[in-house]
Amino acid sequence: MPAVDMSLEELRVYTGCSPCPKDFNGYWDRALKEMEAVESNVELVESAFQTPFAECFDLFFTGVGNARIHARLLRPRGKPSAPHPALIMFHGYTASSGPWEEKLAYAALGYTVAALDCRGQGGLSEDIGGVRGNTHHGHIIRGLSEGAGKLLFRQIFLDSAQLARIIMAMKDVDAERVGVMGASQGGALALACAALEPRVKKSASLYPFLCDYRRVWEMDLTEYAYKELKTYFRLFDPTHSQEGEIFNCLGYIDVQNLAPRIQAEVLMGTGLIDEVCPPSTQFAAFNKIESPKEMVIYPDFGHEKISDFTDRAFQFMSGL
Repeated sequence: MPAVDMSLEELRVYTGCSPCPKDFNGYWDRALKEMEAVESNVELVESAFQTPFAECFDLFFTGVGNARIHARLLRPRGKPSAPHPALIMFHGYTASSGPWEEKLAYAALGYTVAALDCRGQGGLSEDIGGVRGNTHHGHIIRGLSEGAGKLLFRQIFLDSAQLARIIMAMKDVDAERVGVMGASQGGALALACAALEPRVKKSASLYPFLCDYRRVWEMDLTEYAYKELKTYFRLFDPTHSQEGEIFNCLGYIDVQNLAPRIQAEVLMGTGLIDEVCPPSTQFAAFNKIESPKEMVIYPDFGHEKISDFTDRAFQFMSGL
C-alpha cells in the first residue's frame, strides 16, 4: 500500500506527539466567553448573483478584536413551511469562500448555506492585528511571539464558532440540524467549529490541516502549508532554545487537542500519500474524537481533489 508515513495499523492507534497545554480547556472556555461578549452586528447585503431557488447575500459580522468578518450566505427562496437544515463551509489555507456555484447543490436541497472568509486570507474578512486587509500567509505563527492569547488561529477558530451561532439563531434555520465541512484548513475548521459549538450535528473533514505540529516537524515536512514553522525557527529561534515553549503554545491551536470536545457525527477522509498534511497528523485528531465517526482511506491520493469524498460528504450532509 502506498504511504509516506506510518503503516495503516500504526495510524489507527496513533494519538499525536505535540503537547497539549495544561490549561487548554480553560483557555478555550475563556476565549468563548470573549466571543460571546462581542456584539455581532450582523449585516446582510443582497448579492448581484441570484438564482430562482436561492437568495444570495454577503453576510458581515463583527468578530473578536472588532474585525469585520465576511461570509457568503444562500437561503431557500420563499418561506419554508418549517425550519430547515443549514450547512457551513470552510475553505483551504490562503483561499476564500469561493464561487456561489459551489454552494448551489446544498441550497437546492432547501438548506441555508454559509461560507466563511478566513481573516486576512483570500476573501473579504479583516485581519486587524496591526494592519487592515489581507495578510494571506504566515497565519500559524502570527501572534506566536506575543503569546497564546494573540494567536491568529485562535481568532479564526472563534470566527467559525461565531458564524455557526449566527446561522443557528436565524428564525428559519433548525439549530439542531446544522453541519460543517471543509478540506485542509477548511477540514481543520470543520473540526474546530464542531468542538467549540457542541450543537453542530455533523462535521465532514477532508485531510485536515493544523494538527500535530511537532509530528510535521519531526517528519521534515515543514514545506508547503507548514513552511512558516521552519521560517519562524530560522528567524526567531535558530538554535531551538525555545522549541518546547513554541510547540506548547501551538498546542492551543492544535485541532487534535480540540477533538475530544466534538459531539457531532464526523466523516473524515485522508490520502495515504499526503505530504502536505501527513496522515499521522490527521489520525492524531481522528483517534481522539469520541463521538460517532468514520475515516475513509484513499491509498493512492495525496493532498488533492478527491471526488469520491465530495460525493460521500454530500450524501452524509443530505441526512441532516
